[in-house]
Amino acid sequence: MRTTTLGSTGPTVSALGLGLMGMSDLYGPADRDESVATVHAALDAGVTLLDTGDFYGMGANELLLRDALRGRDRDDVVVSVKFGGLRGPDGAWLGYDTRPVAVKNFAAYSLRRLGTDHIDVYRPARLDPAVPIEETVGAIAELIQAGYVRHVGLSEVGAETLRRAAAVHPIADLQIEYSLLSRGIEAQVLPTARELGIGVTAYGVLSRGLLSGHWRPDRELAAGDFRATGPRFQSGNLEHNLALVEALRGVAEQNGATVAQVAIAWVAAQGPDIVPLVGARTRARLTESLGAIGLTLGADDLARIERAVPAGAAAGNRYADYAYAHLDSER
Repeated sequence: MRTTTLGSTGPTVSALGLGLMGMSDLYGPADRDESVATVHAALDAGVTLLDTGDFYGMGANELLLRDALRGRDRDDVVVSVKFGGLRGPDGAWLGYDTRPVAVKNFAAYSLRRLGTDHIDVYRPARLDPAVPIEETVGAIAELIQAGYVRHVGLSEVGAETLRRAAAVHPIADLQIEYSLLSRGIEAQVLPTARELGIGVTAYGVLSRGLLSGHWRPDRELAAGDFRATGPRFQSGNLEHNLALVEALRGVAEQNGATVAQVAIAWVAAQGPDIVPLVGARTRARLTESLGAIGLTLGADDLARIERAVPAGAAAGNRYADYAYAHLDSER
């Protein structure tokens, strides 16, 4: 497993990270034992970056990660935690809270659930419009001074917010969606992050399964799977997007790879400062994703991929309107 550094000030991590959200929330039922086994398989393969959120399953995801890390050397793992998302008992989204007092409160509960004395990268999940980013970052900086957090991260913020945050404290990385179907960061966000020495951890590299190469147009989604409201999965849009996947499949076959491996490798090929996060929930899917690490895409490959899935080719926004409103990165 290759390693890289998150930005100019962040920790050293594996060239591929594992996102744990789907193991506890938002993608329908998951097998907890298989989820833990998948985390173990990732660690054994050299994956060191594990990403969770305190609101994934209302704390259940952090507890799962605690159990998966039991008996492992904590210093061998970089744990990234998102906070700020407010949920109701029914799972409803109630907004975001990143006030300094809330930051410290959320951190206290995460430390207890994770069974650890520190969080490696701590980040607000979204920009709270009621709280200046300077105040939120300042609170995380105080947690760093106290030894509870190692690095500041951000998630789904735009170029202006990046600049304001970096003026308060060095930012290790920006977690943001980036894939062949979601390339909005290329215009302003990515250049700004590079100017400021901020790394990028890219989530949604398989566009929530669309780019996996395994999605069937007649697939029925389980109860609680948020993709049911996703614009790209709606009738009309879905067929268009799957046609793009079939075009990409031709490129994959020429390289002796799967569609998912090419999609992940494409993200990684956009720069050494970008670390793809894969949301594998099973060991089989993890094994496939890990195959992307050894896949080198040359200039001809990248040109063929661009022709198969050009920028802006996706049909539908990456989130439903209610979620889109909270994306500072899209403003």
